[in-house]
Amino acid sequence: MRFVDPVRNPYAPGAGQRPPELAGRGRELDVFDVVLERIARGRPERSLMLTGLRGVGKTVLLNTLRSEAINHLWGTGKIEARPDQSLRRPIAAALHMAVRELAPRHRAPDRIDAFLGVLKAFAQRSTPPSGRGGAAPKLRDRWQPGIDVPASSGRADSGDIEIDLVELLSDAAAVATDVGTGIAIFIDEMQDVGAEDVSALCAACHELSQLGAPLIVVGAGLPHLPAVLSAAKSYSERLYRYQRIDRLDRIAADQALCAPAEREEVEYEQKALDLLYEKSGGYPYFVQAYGKATWDHAPRSPITAADVRVAAPEAEAELAVGFFGSRFERATPAEREYMRAMATLALVDGEEGGRDDMDAAVPTAEIARALGRKPASLSPARDALIKKGLIYSGERGTVAFTVPHFGRYLRTQPA
Repeated sequence: MRFVDPVRNPYAPGAGQRPPELAGRGRELDVFDVVLERIARGRPERSLMLTGLRGVGKTVLLNTLRSEAINHLWGTGKIEARPDQSLRRPIAAALHMAVRELAPRHRAPDRIDAFLGVLKAFAQRSTPPSGRGGAAPKLRDRWQPGIDVPASSGRADSGDIEIDLVELLSDAAAVATDVGTGIAIFIDEMQDVGAEDVSALCAACHELSQLGAPLIVVGAGLPHLPAVLSAAKSYSERLYRYQRIDRLDRIAADQALCAPAEREEVEYEQKALDLLYEKSGGYPYFVQAYGKATWDHAPRSPITAADVRVAAPEAEAELAVGFFGSRFERATPAEREYMRAMATLALVDGEEGGRDDMDAAVPTAEIARALGRKPASLSPARDALIKKGLIYSGERGTVAFTVPHFGRYLRTQPA
């Protein structure tokens, strides 16, 4: 018998925080290794898009893939997209970082400086306001990207983001070709990239794929990311390799709990693992949250189902505040009313019907009927919730929660 030391608790429930055991993601890592190797050999490959609900570990996987690219001596950069923010400056910073990683291996420093001049011009150039087609773009002198070479002229500085991004990424890929490696740009929360910038990014990836250039984009976003890309460019369905990141199966969830525990010489009884999987649903964030609370409450090894039952309320209380509550508080009263109706309909069509409410898409017409409103009058609330990342529309006329178990949480809250 071994006492369980809370100080040595191995579990890590946190936003984007890598768990002690990255279980159930071997297939995605293998696919990415193949992509890196094929590009290294001059073979054509598509950029990658990871999609899934909140809490499935997209950011963790994105960071892991970036580490793999670095291990292959690629240049890398990462950004997190934000609503209403232009992609121009963040992607310039990411490319700056990627090329700096390659610069020490490049035989011609002048080539690096030439690219940095183009990068600086791209970063400083503003897009002409809509409705002023003939207006000349202006430089924003107050913002400097930290590049010690003068901005060049005539390349990636037209002010048209699509033209400029194609030219910039093509030049970055040429630098990678000189070094005999590649560049990977990682974009988290990619569904938040603006429509014009998404279109430009798709056009640039299309151009690079036709040239066989060694530069890829690896994006991560909510389940409706493919629809966002398809709305920008019809060929985006064929342009990217899409990988859906889902909950862990039972074997992987047990591995996520048992492997780090074994390193601390702690074991679980089978019934404890059964109950932990039932509570977490296999979602990686929940696996870590319930695992951490259970470890803190267990007096000795092996950890039992009784330990899980004692710890579960604490895990649920923490999730209610940090994972669910923080999102709920961002919604206005009208938006909360809309989500409550969604949660009720998901229960009727979900749990009682044998399906999980976190996967049930609810028709917007049914929400309007439940609230006694016309569908058009609810559009502002629906659009605001989509923009806040609380719901998504995977299919026309339906919406679903982006957060697992969110409907269940809402049904416990007083109206």
